[in-house]
Amino acid sequence: MVAGSAPPGTEPDLLLGPLLRYVDQGAATVWVETDRRCEVTVALTDGPSTTVPTWSVHGHHYALVIIEELEPDTLYPYTVHLDRCRVWPPAGSPETVPSVIHTYADDEHVRLAFGSCRRVAPFDKTGLRTFGADALVALSAQVSESDPSTWPDLLLLAGDQIYADDPSAKALEQLRERYGPDDEIREEVHNFEEYTWLYRNSWTVPAVRWLLASIPSAMILDDHDLRDDWNTSFAWRQQMQSKPWWQDRVVGAFTSYWIYQHIGNLSPAELRANDVFTQVTTIADDDERTRLIEEMAWRADHHPESARWSFVRDLGRTRLVVIDTRASRSLLPDQRAIVDSVEWDWLVHKCSEPVDHLLIGTTLPFLMIPALHHLAGWNEATAKGAWGRAYRFVAEHIRQLVDLEHWAAFRTSFDDLTALLTDVASSDTPPASIQILSDDLHCSYHAEAKLTEASASPTRVHQLVMSPFRNPLSRSIRLVNRVAGRRITEWITHELARHTGVTDPEITWSIDRGPYFDNGVMTVETVGRWARVRLETAYASGSEQRLRTRGHIMLAEG
Repeated sequence: MVAGSAPPGTEPDLLLGPLLRYVDQGAATVWVETDRRCEVTVALTDGPSTTVPTWSVHGHHYALVIIEELEPDTLYPYTVHLDRCRVWPPAGSPETVPSVIHTYADDEHVRLAFGSCRRVAPFDKTGLRTFGADALVALSAQVSESDPSTWPDLLLLAGDQIYADDPSAKALEQLRERYGPDDEIREEVHNFEEYTWLYRNSWTVPAVRWLLASIPSAMILDDHDLRDDWNTSFAWRQQMQSKPWWQDRVVGAFTSYWIYQHIGNLSPAELRANDVFTQVTTIADDDERTRLIEEMAWRADHHPESARWSFVRDLGRTRLVVIDTRASRSLLPDQRAIVDSVEWDWLVHKCSEPVDHLLIGTTLPFLMIPALHHLAGWNEATAKGAWGRAYRFVAEHIRQLVDLEHWAAFRTSFDDLTALLTDVASSDTPPASIQILSDDLHCSYHAEAKLTEASASPTRVHQLVMSPFRNPLSRSIRLVNRVAGRRITEWITHELARHTGVTDPEITWSIDRGPYFDNGVMTVETVGRWARVRLETAYASGSEQRLRTRGHIMLAEG
């Protein structure tokens, strides 16, 4: 019997989900994982009921239900049925706060909550002391107590929802039972089956499960979806590809990511135009379906141009462009880029259409604490040989040791994005704001930037960084960040970079709020050409977890 399957003769069960994924003015998608082959029905109160069959990969059963012909700006409470038996809301659950689909309206008040980096751990004293309160659990409590018309229109989960190289205690126990002490990655996931454990651990926390069933979500991968420092450099890549376990890890990572995260980012039209999705959901033979998706996964790693993980979400006149900065990198020493040319052309196209607010989601911050920006530039230059061939090995070691692999460490890409922002801000119909939404650093901050070549533009440019949901930095690393924020540290690193030939970019910025190190969430709000962001931190109060507002920052005055 497949792990997680039910005995013959019993009713099918919902293992994961429902997850409300894509929503626009007239359509929505809902994702589920079930314990067996069955028919999945999503039934909307005062709306349509849609039924689709599940499809399976390695004995795990899934469905992504496309719901259409909805009315704009309408609340639709919904239920989920497997073979006509209701499984959501589960029996005995409170009915006072049902899961709903809220379709968009052109002129609505847009709210987009975002963050990243969430570890799964108990909520006992030890868990709270080690990892703090869970910002998604706290957000769920906040949402469930408010009017559905005020809920976030989208929750962006910007990387590191799962940690393949540092799994939860529950998954770690399972791995130790499977592998002996001589296994090089005994305490890391090896394959697709073990990736499913991570998603189940993460998404079955009751409050998080309800939140993901009730708020549309968008998701993008980052390094821990595969391994820490994923695609940091050509040297890192060569080292990993020599490992005997690498292929199974890559295939498991991309296969599970495609199923659990990526397909839910796509609109119904994009799903129907996606050859892999069409084949996966129509092929009758389970082995052939598994082979197809695993070939796609291996090809995506070896030929990044064959798969696109980046995506766009439009919320009225606010556009969110989420760019993959992990899998689509170009790592050849003479062609280093944080996104390759194919992905870059796509980004330019998607950022060039007129909107009131352009939001660019990138898991890795574009504008870092200035001292860290200069340090990354210095390191890239010395890794290329600015201090001689003998020092290149040392520079590569430093790059991997302290994670110098953000936009600033790919200077060509940094300058290209600066030029793109300048073009957008200098266009005939510039947006009121450009907001770069980033995560990864396990701290949060705000920086407002000035584009040298677009100083007369009315467009305001902001870097917003929000992490973690639940994975705080150690005290020693917090101290490093605070030291990095001092002027003397910035001056020293600037001089290091300058003396290795690194020039100053055509953009200036400073950190004016933060860095903060609490677990939390940011919520961007836009109305017309007005915009602000709300910063909230998570805390535990008795048995409850809550959000506390730290403050608001105006991003555009309208």
